[in-house]
Amino acid sequence: MAAKKSQGLGTVAERRAAVGDGGSEPSVRRRCELLDISRRAYYYTPQGESPLNLRLMRSIDEIHLARPFMGTRMMTDTLRLRGLEVNRKRIHRLMALMGIGSMAPGPHTSRPSAGTDHKVYPYLLRGRVIDGPNQVWCTDITYIAMARGYMYLTAVMDWWSRYVLSWSLGNTMEVGFCIGVLDEAVERAGTAPLIFNTDQGSQYTSRAFTGRLREHGVAASMDGRGRYLDNIFIERLWRSYKTEEIYLKDYGNIPDLRAGTDDWFGFYNTERPHRSLRRRTPLECHEAPHEFGAREAGWDDLEAIKAFWK
Repeated sequence: MAAKKSQGLGTVAERRAAVGDGGSEPSVRRRCELLDISRRAYYYTPQGESPLNLRLMRSIDEIHLARPFMGTRMMTDTLRLRGLEVNRKRIHRLMALMGIGSMAPGPHTSRPSAGTDHKVYPYLLRGRVIDGPNQVWCTDITYIAMARGYMYLTAVMDWWSRYVLSWSLGNTMEVGFCIGVLDEAVERAGTAPLIFNTDQGSQYTSRAFTGRLREHGVAASMDGRGRYLDNIFIERLWRSYKTEEIYLKDYGNIPDLRAGTDDWFGFYNTERPHRSLRRRTPLECHEAPHEFGAREAGWDDLEAIKAFWK
């Protein structure tokens, strides 16, 4: 009965956050009752990872950034070659916690996500000419190592201009985290794209996320499982962000990480030239697309998007 009652109210983490956002009225007790969460669950502080595990996660992140094809077996062997006594079970758990895995396709790559609330949609970008802003946006989540602890970063990027429309830091990979950054991008852009490309992570295949895409009138496109290149531009964004910001600064607290990330994305959008953009910035490309030969989406594209959710 309790499980049915909490359906539609979000995950425990989302309901905990909602209790905390309620101000002084009503009381915490009453807010917990309304959101079907115990006060014990509200005040619970998850146990963090040990210093050794945090060091391992930092090493895993650096190796994965350079060699994204590594699975748990090769990652374990690589760490052992670096003099670290680790077993595969631990590395498997830490990689899962970090939301990363091998980019090499394994067996049953066409198998859908478990559960009726998850559906994998086809990859819509293969062979498609993307020649203007707001035709395709893409998103992803990446793990951020800190001196003590870790965070997750998600961002929404325009595929054509490489302009980062929105980003957010969080301590979980819940679907609400992903919906929030999508809504912020739509609000800032004043429009929605024709296609939104993601990987096949459970956040993106969830009914809540695909339902929000449908509300915005956007077609869902998902990378083929194990296909690193299907979302290559945001993967390159993570590489630049980590090598130019995270690994140089080694942030020790969240406010500094947030401020540094905000500063770096400002630099990326407005000051960092791209060779693929004629050595100009993503902002210039996004705001003056005609100077870069951009075209409006064709009628066939618009009709296809309208028919996507039918």
